[in-house]
This record gives sequence, structure tokens and C-alpha cells, in this order.
Amino acid sequence: MIIIFYFLLLGLIIGSFLNVIIYRLPEGKSIITPPSHCPNCGTRLKVIDLIPVLSFLSTGGKCRYCNTKISKQYPIVELLTGFFFLAAYLKFGFSVQLFIYLLLISALIAVAFIDYQYMIIPNKITYPLIVISLLSAIIFDYITIYQSLLGVIIPPLLLLIVALIFKGGMGMGDVKLAAAIGGFLGWSYTLAGIFIGSLLGSIIGLSLMGLGIIERKSRIPFGPFICTGALTMIFFGEFLINWYFNLFI
Repeated sequence: MIIIFYFLLLGLIIGSFLNVIIYRLPEGKSIITPPSHCPNCGTRLKVIDLIPVLSFLSTGGKCRYCNTKISKQYPIVELLTGFFFLAAYLKFGFSVQLFIYLLLISALIAVAFIDYQYMIIPNKITYPLIVISLLSAIIFDYITIYQSLLGVIIPPLLLLIVALIFKGGMGMGDVKLAAAIGGFLGWSYTLAGIFIGSLLGSIIGLSLMGLGIIERKSRIPFGPFICTGALTMIFFGEFLINWYFNLFI
């Protein structure tokens, strides 16, 4: 039982670091230096200010030093990461596959929030992921290198064709993200995840237009939906694939 708490705590801590990545990477800042500080007053944060979730709650969501309001993104990312780390442990147990997926899950959370805020998917995340996915397939054999290679090639190729046909509907960052996910999940799971993400994106996009929140020509980042689809396949992929084949084949 105690190991469940450890994975939840690990997720909260990693989530705190993901917030640093989400804030600094799009602006070209180092994620290592300088130490964590308030973006408004520049005061270096103490250990008590870095405790995931609790530090936010204890200060009422404000900076302890300048009283500036802190974005709710910080506890949300920490809680999301903690939840997914715990869920991943419960699904995969203490295994090599678990830690590989924890890396992917962390990257997906970071990419989703970065793309949502900045409308970009950093190459500094996707390129290393592609390399790591292929190396992990070779070294740990949790997925065959053949499946991993096809995952790196087929899904992004299809998205590239879509991007070229429907200009402006999708960016190259989405294509590279599909390659990164494909290296970990294989081509079939990745395509299924992209389909789920596209369906979800369409529903949300149409709903927002219907409510008058966005216009028809408004740009909506696709990365968060791809990430959501990938997370869905990580946890429910086998069930969904079996359900599909039993229903239609």
C-alpha cells in the first residue's frame, strides 16, 4: 500500500518540475537554472514554496512574497501527473514498461499544456522522445523495434498528408508529436489515439462555436487532443481495440 503513496508523491513532484518546463521551454529559458522563483517579483522560492499543491493552498494561490496571484495551472498539472503516475502503477505494476510509460505520460502532459498556451510543440521534447522510444524498443523489448519504427513512420506520414491538403489545420509540431507517440505505442494504437483526439477536438470545437466562444476560423491547438488520445490508448487501448473488433469484425 505504501508504494502506491510513493508513486502518487513521485507524480506530484514530477508535476512540479513539468510546470517549470511548461513555463520556461517555450520562452527559450533553461529548465535547470536559475532556481525556481516568482515570475513577478523574482524572489527565489524556498523549500516550503515548492511543496506540490500544498504550497499553493497554504498561500491562497498567491505569491508569499509579492501577493501576486499564481496560475491554477500549477496545482492542476501536479495533481494530473500524480493521478496518472498512480494509475500507471496500478495498471502496469512495478515493471520496465511502467517507467517507459511514466516518461511518455510526463511528456504528454507538458506538451498538452505548452501547446494549449503557446500554440507550439517544442522540438526539444519531440525529438528526444523519438530517439528514446526507438532505443527503449531495442533495449527493453516491451514493443518490437518493427512496431516502433512503423509507429514513427505511419501516423506522422498520414498527419503530414492531412497538413499538406488542409493547410493551417495542423502544424508540423503535431506531425512530430505523432512520431514520438508512435515510437512508444506502435502505429495502430497511435492512429487510434489520433482518431480519439480528432473526435474529441471536433466535439469541443463545434460546441465552442455553437456557444459563440470561438469563431469558425479560430485556431485550436490539436496537441492537447493528440495527447488525450494517446493517454486513452495507454490505459484503455487493449480494451478499445478488442471492443472494436468484436463490434465490427
